[in-house]
Amino acid sequence: MKKLIALLLVLTMAVSLVACGGAEEKPAETEAPAAEGEAAVSTETGSVYYLNFKPEADAAWQKLAAAYTAETGVEVKVVTAAGGNYADTLNAEMAKDTAPTLFNCGNAQSLKDWADYTLDLTGTAFANELATNDFNLYDENGALKAVGYCYESYGIIVNVDLLNAAGYELADITNFETLKAVADDIHARAAELGFDAFSSAGLDSSSSWRFSGHLANMPLFYEFRDDGVTTQPAEITGAYLDNYRAIWDLYITDSSADVATLATSTGDESKALFTEGKAVFHQQGSWEYAGLTEAGMTNLAMIPIYCGVEGEEQAGLCSGTENCWAVNAQASEADIQATLDFIYWVVTSDAGTQMLADEFGAVPFKAAKTPENVFCANANQMVADGKYTVTWAFNHTPNVDAWRATVVTALTKYSVDPSDANWADVVSAFVDGWAIEYTMANG
Repeated sequence: MKKLIALLLVLTMAVSLVACGGAEEKPAETEAPAAEGEAAVSTETGSVYYLNFKPEADAAWQKLAAAYTAETGVEVKVVTAAGGNYADTLNAEMAKDTAPTLFNCGNAQSLKDWADYTLDLTGTAFANELATNDFNLYDENGALKAVGYCYESYGIIVNVDLLNAAGYELADITNFETLKAVADDIHARAAELGFDAFSSAGLDSSSSWRFSGHLANMPLFYEFRDDGVTTQPAEITGAYLDNYRAIWDLYITDSSADVATLATSTGDESKALFTEGKAVFHQQGSWEYAGLTEAGMTNLAMIPIYCGVEGEEQAGLCSGTENCWAVNAQASEADIQATLDFIYWVVTSDAGTQMLADEFGAVPFKAAKTPENVFCANANQMVADGKYTVTWAFNHTPNVDAWRATVVTALTKYSVDPSDANWADVVSAFVDGWAIEYTMANG
């Protein structure tokens, strides 16, 4: 039976892990035991087999597994899939008699593919340790099937020293109105200050994804939130495209970059303006922290992308993940309990939480340690403060490359000549282009 399942699944598991979705309910006999506060005690000894998704974290997981075994006597085996081959490796391992008890399920398609293998994690001890549910995957019945254990974030990176030199504090920026006021003032005094507000919003292919993907997430997120969209829609309305225009206008107006050069301006050029102290603000993600610090930058922070939406004072960073733990519902009861106990220890113990902070940065658990990456720490703090997470709605984009290309073309034309007529072309690329690409992708 497993071989048949494996044969069928290999056709679908080439889908990359990116978002959230649905699955079938598991059989009642494999339901996860509910627990509060402490992990439940197993009546018989089981073992853990973790098929790790992140090759770069293999050494850390091996060390942590050994520590847990030494402390509890429970065997924990960690196998790490080669980079880019997780789906194939998971398919092969699940066909074995000794299948993984813990594995990665990162998006809607993956969750559907492994519907019979994903345990309902609702009420389990480790799930009760979550500080937010924003990064979890649920099935169509609302059952918790995979838990996001880390996430990446992006927003507006701030050179705090330059901001202070201009006479402002981070606390002065709480929404689009205050961001614009600060940026407008800095831009007006750029010659006097020796720096401008924003780095270049370059639209070269090396950089355009920041705006056709990441910035475009803002109107998509708010529209989907209003409409309760959780799966890829056939159409969008563009209800928040005026907000997209407002933040884009700010990027290209309050900058020293010549709008005529944006079509060929690269991401490296934009980053250079920032690292050389020529701009206060730079839209990028938590993955940039190491590169910025290596360039000598020290006093940095990340703030949300504000675009004028009502209530955005309570917005956090744009955060998402493809790293989600699922527990194998087909494993023995003893192995399931052993796996749940292990995960609980990982997210609550000093050894486990330190490893998560060191290797993954931002993690959505109550006992999370402050990561060295300041941007991850910013994200964690906003979650702890009860700010809502701007999730990655752009993961629903149909024919993503083609759709983004049309948006970039229209955005480039508008940047040179920011007329209402040219903005109408941006709206068309956004809204009409979405419907076209959806039809092409889905028939």
